[in-house]
Amino acid sequence: MHALRPLQSEPHHNSLMTLTPQGFHRISYIEWGEPTNENILICVHALTRNSRDFDYLARHLQNTYRLACPDLLGSGASDYPGNPEIYSFSQHLNDMVALLARLGSQKVHWLGTCLGGILGMMLAAHPNSPIKSLILNDVGMIIPRLALQRILTFASNDNKFLSFHEAKKYFQTILAPLGIEDAEHWDHLTQHSIIRDDKGDFRLAYDPALGQVSNQANTLHLEAYWQAIKCPTLVIRGENSDFLEPEIVAKMQYAQPKAEIATIKGCGHAPSLMAPDQIKIVEDWLTKVSA
Repeated sequence: MHALRPLQSEPHHNSLMTLTPQGFHRISYIEWGEPTNENILICVHALTRNSRDFDYLARHLQNTYRLACPDLLGSGASDYPGNPEIYSFSQHLNDMVALLARLGSQKVHWLGTCLGGILGMMLAAHPNSPIKSLILNDVGMIIPRLALQRILTFASNDNKFLSFHEAKKYFQTILAPLGIEDAEHWDHLTQHSIIRDDKGDFRLAYDPALGQVSNQANTLHLEAYWQAIKCPTLVIRGENSDFLEPEIVAKMQYAQPKAEIATIKGCGHAPSLMAPDQIKIVEDWLTKVSA
């Protein structure tokens, strides 16, 4: 067995080119851990979020797993096509299949928050899926219309900020349901959620066209995908979530009795997975299914 490298404080940055109806675009992703480690965990963020949401989790797990955290098209350091029609499930799935091919593993663990979890469900539901275990962070087989509209309205924002402090206050208001209590976590989230424009102002690190995907504004039904999943699955839910309501969880458990549920107190949509107790839930579950 190869010797473990010292823990990384920062990830390795990589990218790949994928094809969209507008042409080729760049998908950015970061990696943590030993690059030859075949025990791979892919972490995929929510709409308007990015790969750096998983830094705390990745730093903790990097001596056990090789972690790959992509920026979905239109988010983070990936390209922003500016066309809402590009941001379809099929495009994101094709991009993630390209990432799987780049990583070169036949089987991977998948952790997805919100949109990242939807993509994980869709991939895991297919025959011969490379997803060997699935963690869904506050997303399920039904996405309520009002919760979805709230997320899309937020995603349409094109705010600019004069200072880091102003941006941090914005995120502490808009993302209050995450339940973040540590000031360091808010600083980290803010740092990686804004970019400077050519005028020197801070702006949100995603394409506001993400919020204009009109065909995703109604209740989203993913029951067929959920019922087709064969791999071990953990569903993490924020106690006060409007995105993954208790009634939906009950239906999911009925359809998939072996799925495990973990509820995070004191937060809504979606648990940040930054706090040690939340990271431990992920680590313990992965250890169990990998045994």
